[in-house]
Amino acid sequence: MAEEVDVVVVGSCMTDLVSQAPRLPKAGETIHGHKFFIGFGGKGANQCVQSARLGAKTAMVCKVGKDSFGSNYIQNFKDNSVCTAFVTQTEEAMTGAASIIVNDAGENAIVIVAGANMLLGDRDLVQARSVLEKAKVMLCQLEISSHISLQALRMARQCNVKTVFNPAPAIPDLHSDFYKESDVFCCNESEAELLTGARVSSVDDAGHAGLELLNRGCAAVIITMGTQGCVVLQASNPEPKHIPTTKVTPVDTTGAGDSFLGALAFYMAHYPSMPLEEMSKRANLVAAVSVQSVGTQTSYPFKKDLPAELFMK
Repeated sequence: MAEEVDVVVVGSCMTDLVSQAPRLPKAGETIHGHKFFIGFGGKGANQCVQSARLGAKTAMVCKVGKDSFGSNYIQNFKDNSVCTAFVTQTEEAMTGAASIIVNDAGENAIVIVAGANMLLGDRDLVQARSVLEKAKVMLCQLEISSHISLQALRMARQCNVKTVFNPAPAIPDLHSDFYKESDVFCCNESEAELLTGARVSSVDDAGHAGLELLNRGCAAVIITMGTQGCVVLQASNPEPKHIPTTKVTPVDTTGAGDSFLGALAFYMAHYPSMPLEEMSKRANLVAAVSVQSVGTQTSYPFKKDLPAELFMK
């Protein structure tokens, strides 16, 4: 494939099975919900779709099952103008699935079964090398084999492609090379807690945790903090900077972090000279729009839905 893309995501796709209920059930309890729907999710795919909706040319490198969920997912990528040349189907596992319960306060509880995502392998990366080498930004997470995520980061770095790594879902014994291969290492408070062993509840806490992560070799660290915005640190200027966000009333926070990351990748690809703090501020605003409607990708805004100043140099 000769076409050059802005953002390549090497990562996961999940079919979301979402139940809305007044509250989250206790262990062993059955409660009545008031709505059920099936949606498209998975951290990698979410980030890719948000980036595409803002106007980035994107490609997804992932694996789905040879089942109806997998075929529907490929169509969903096409509907969102995501290149599917490197999306493969396997008969050896089902498409990844996530069972999600959302309560009336917009909080969620999620069980994921990775399925076909864990079969994404070295051969898939080699086949995607042509598109990866020419990308401006490469983004990956931990819903696929961590070995493949690390290989993707190394491959991108060798080709001078900017790398964004989202250590989610977090694992405490993360390989040290993940830090060294990340141009931007972006996690939320709970992930930062797990990785550093230090409590992260305030902006100051996030600053301390960010410094610890920065010292492990990242070029930059962003810790996202929901309603508190995010904290940005860079090796060139390690002073933590708090980037607040606008106050909104959340309806459903599922996928908000992925909306932020997809937007961040878009800004890194399209406005490479923009300061990281400004990119983070704009990505915060995109994510704030996403929490105001139900669903994951269905809540992600398109460029046309957003204020023009978010796309000014």
